[in-house]
Amino acid sequence: MTDMSGLFQVPWSDYRPDLLDALGRTVSYTVVSFVGAVALGLALALLRLSRAWPARAVAAVYTEVFKNIPLLAIIFLTYFGLASAGIRLDVFTAGCVSLVVFYAAYLSEIFRSAISGVHDGQTEAGEALGLGKVGIFGHIILPQALRQALPGTNTMLVDLLKSTSLLVTVSAAELMSEGRLITSATFRALEVYLVISAIYFALCYPLSQLLLLLERKVRAGIPLSPWRRRRMRAARALLAGGTTADVPVKEAAV
Repeated sequence: MTDMSGLFQVPWSDYRPDLLDALGRTVSYTVVSFVGAVALGLALALLRLSRAWPARAVAAVYTEVFKNIPLLAIIFLTYFGLASAGIRLDVFTAGCVSLVVFYAAYLSEIFRSAISGVHDGQTEAGEALGLGKVGIFGHIILPQALRQALPGTNTMLVDLLKSTSLLVTVSAAELMSEGRLITSATFRALEVYLVISAIYFALCYPLSQLLLLLERKVRAGIPLSPWRRRRMRAARALLAGGTTADVPVKEAAV
């Protein structure tokens, strides 16, 4: 039987600062890219739902193109391809741009489906209340669409975090790049990549569970923003006050 005690021989304490720095870069890539992808994806979704056919056509072409090109090819085009054309981006910018343009295509489909899923009667009700198009979208359509889009968006976030490992191809100094450097220095590939995989699991699994908890809260109808929670508390207090205030009136009527 193989002695497993000989597996872990890398002096990890020597590499701890570099691993922590790489972990921070991985999180930075994830946060910046996800925010950018959500913003661009929402803009594309609104273009797809626009009444102007040129806007719909541009958004549709963008979505189909980037949904059918591998992320690795986009990374190479952004970092190496643009450089050959005279447009030089630093590694962090190139990595984030690649992730943004790739995941925005998928998020746009998620957002478009969620917005389309809101019943037309909601818009009619907003118009009856005298709200404009911006007010109807911001206060009625968007909150309901976000709840429907949450499961798919959460999946894309976890997937984006894992996809940052592809940036190893441009030496982005994230976790996988640091793992490659440690492997080159120690020649302990199995041990190093087991540890790197464990770090990714330690990042992705708790994140996925937290997002799942968020989905359950949303399905239960719990308000997410502090502003909406205050409004709900005020509405409950108003209803409770109205109920207690009606009791003497009913008794007097009897």
